[in-house]
Amino acid sequence: MLKKYLLPIFTFFIITNSCNRDYVPKPPGYLRIDFPEKKYIIYNTSCPYSFAYPEYAKIEQDTDFNTEPCWINIDFPQFNGKIHISYKTINNNINGYIEDSRKFVYKHTIRADAINEKIYSNNENNVHGILYDIKGNVASSVQFFMTDSTEHFIRGALYFNVRPNKDSLAPVINFIRKDIVKLIETLEWK
Repeated sequence: MLKKYLLPIFTFFIITNSCNRDYVPKPPGYLRIDFPEKKYIIYNTSCPYSFAYPEYAKIEQDTDFNTEPCWINIDFPQFNGKIHISYKTINNNINGYIEDSRKFVYKHTIRADAINEKIYSNNENNVHGILYDIKGNVASSVQFFMTDSTEHFIRGALYFNVRPNKDSLAPVINFIRKDIVKLIETLEWK
């Protein structure tokens, strides 16, 4: 007879004791990322611009079918990401290039939580432009354009070859963003 009541009593005891503690499920974790030391190399070719880029990145010629001369990709193989850089010569059409750059950035409005703009101006090297930080689960979280407003125009965009996830990509985006700022600050026209 005692056996008949033992299972319900034992079950009740387990349930009441297990509910006394605060239980919070463990949040999902992300892989640890070891970042390399920041060291820079000067990119200086026959293209009409030069800049510093990190030594842990590789520069590749853009091979897309619409590619123009001096379009390059700065590849970050360990992070599965690339900065796509396009260069245009200005022929009284700078407003069109700036507007196109702005449109590319604001296409992300649907998925973006915020879009922040930072103006850069280096009068000594005659380099002026805007860096865009696009927050949220977007395809390209950092974009920029730089120009001297008379001859040269460069546009860049950071893309990862993974599905956008702002939480897991945030450390890598912040790391590469510093490299983009270094590129902007060291950009010179020839």
